[in-house]
Amino acid sequence: MAKNEENYSSFKIAVPADYEEVFSHFYFAENTGVETITKTLLPSYQTILIFNFGTPAVLYSSQKTELKIDKCLVLGPVKQAFTYSLPENSGILVANFKDDAFYNFFGNAAVAEHLPLNPDDLLGENCFTSLWTQLNRISDNNDRVEYILEFSKPYLRQRNIIAEQLANFKGANLNPIKSIADAQNQTERNIQLNHKKHLGYTAKEINRYQRFLKAVELIQSVASTSDKMDWFNIINECGFYDQSQLIHDFKHYINLSPTKYLKFQQDICNPKAT
Repeated sequence: MAKNEENYSSFKIAVPADYEEVFSHFYFAENTGVETITKTLLPSYQTILIFNFGTPAVLYSSQKTELKIDKCLVLGPVKQAFTYSLPENSGILVANFKDDAFYNFFGNAAVAEHLPLNPDDLLGENCFTSLWTQLNRISDNNDRVEYILEFSKPYLRQRNIIAEQLANFKGANLNPIKSIADAQNQTERNIQLNHKKHLGYTAKEINRYQRFLKAVELIQSVASTSDKMDWFNIINECGFYDQSQLIHDFKHYINLSPTKYLKFQQDICNPKAT
C-alpha cells in the first residue's frame, strides 16, 4: 500500500428499507494524512449530493478546471468519470439518489449534469446550508445519515406512475419504452420524454452505460483471479460489436482504454460495486 493510502479510508452506508426507493446508499471517504489523495469516480448515472467536512475537497472537470466543495454540492446524473482530490483533513459524505428520486426531491432530474450546483440554489432557500451546519456538529456518519433521511421527508413528492414503472422495469429482453407505452396507452415519444424528465437520461443512454458497466465488472472479476484477460470474451459477453466499440465506450466514459483501466483500476472508485 502506498504511504498516503494508509491515511485514506472509505466505506458505504446502507439505507433503511423505507428509503430504498430514494437513496441507493451513502458513501464516506476521508484523508487523515498530510498528502493529498486523488481518486477517479466511475459514472453511476445517479445524481449525487456531496457534503464536505474539514478541508475543502476538489472536483476536476473534463476540461481540468478545479471546483472546491465548500459545504455541499449537487452533481448529476453522473454520466462520465470525474476526478476528485481529498487534501489533508478532508472528508466527504455522498448521498446517492436512486432512479427518479432526485426529481421527486427537486423537480428537475438533470439540473446539474454539466455544472455542479449549490442545492440551496434549487430550492431558493438556505436549508442545505443549515443542514450542513447541523451535520458538521455530528461526528458519527451513521448518525449523519439518519439526520439526512429525517430532513428529506418533507421534500419527497409522490412518485409519477410512469417514472416508477420505468425505474422498476425488469423485462431484460423487452423494450421498456414500447412495453410501458402499450400498458399506459400512450405514445412511445411521451414515454421517452418522461424517461428523460424524471430520470435525467434516455433509455438508449442507460442501455449503453449498463453494457459498459458489465464490462467493467467482468474485467475486475477476471483481474481478481489473476487470469489472463480475454478481451474477445468480454466483447462477446457484454454485447459489443467489436473491439473498437469496446475501446470507444471506455474512452467515452472514463477517457481510458480498457487496458489502461485494468492498469489503473486501483485508483478508480466504482460506485455500483457492492
